[in-house]
Amino acid sequence: MDRSTSEVARLRQQIETECQAMKQALEGYAVTASHDVINRRYKALDNYHTQLKGLVGESKATAILYEIYNRIIQ
Repeated sequence: MDRSTSEVARLRQQIETECQAMKQALEGYAVTASHDVINRRYKALDNYHTQLKGLVGESKATAILYEIYNRIIQ
C-alpha cells in the first residue's frame, strides 16, 4: 500500500468517525446537540474533504464524502 492509498484510507476513517459522532449527537441521548458541536463536525468534514481533494481530485473526494455521509447519517 503506497503512502497516498494509506492516507486516503485514513481520511475515509476520519470521515466515518465524524459522521458517526454527528449521528449520535443528532439522535443519541443528547438529542438537543448544540449548534456549535454540529458546526465543528461539519468543519472537520470540510477539512478532510480538502485533504482528499489533494490526493484524489475534487470529484472523487466529493463522491467519497457523500457516500460515507449518506450511509451513516441517513
